[in-house]
Amino acid sequence: MASEYKPLMEKDYRPIPGWALLLFLFALAVLCFVGVHFLASGAVLTILAVFYGIGLCAVLVAVAPLGRAALPGLGIRPAHWRPVVFGVIGTLALSVGVSQLGLEPKAMKEAVEIARQPGSLATTFVILALLAPVVEELVFRGLLYGWVAGRWGTIPAWLVSSVAFALAHYEPAHILLVLPLGVLFGYLRRRTDSLLPSLSAHIVNNGFAVLAAAYLGN
Repeated sequence: MASEYKPLMEKDYRPIPGWALLLFLFALAVLCFVGVHFLASGAVLTILAVFYGIGLCAVLVAVAPLGRAALPGLGIRPAHWRPVVFGVIGTLALSVGVSQLGLEPKAMKEAVEIARQPGSLATTFVILALLAPVVEELVFRGLLYGWVAGRWGTIPAWLVSSVAFALAHYEPAHILLVLPLGVLFGYLRRRTDSLLPSLSAHIVNNGFAVLAAAYLGN
């Protein structure tokens, strides 16, 4: 990976301004406030779908004023296939490793139960293995990373985005499990300045977890 193209050297790189991050938080709060009134008694999958849909809408609202400049700031650009493969293999290895700790966060148990419900696998896969990684990568390795990198550099952006990603899972056991993944995802973002490697790894990780819960569970 030492000879890879380094897009950080390019003149088209643009950081994420602070007002875009504030706009995201404002849009997220407003949309969540509205959504809660319609989903107070909804099914878990429906609530998750709406929650991540709201997150995606909030990101789009935040970066819309930036126009095309939002794409490099968010890391939406091509990447070499090697870091993509490295990220996928590294993520699977980390996931298997942390699973040996024996920690079972409540959120993970609920996800397992949902994946095992008859007829829900396809919907669960779309929401948890596709929509969730896209939104989380855009928020943590896109908006947050882009803002911190523009102010203090890529190493603080790597650390801050990794810790924030872990803390967003709120359960102590879950935080401990996903922190190594957040560090790897942040490394991939910093190394390539592209969201593609971390997004690919995130999708594979979540997809593997959903399929394992559906087909390998007792």
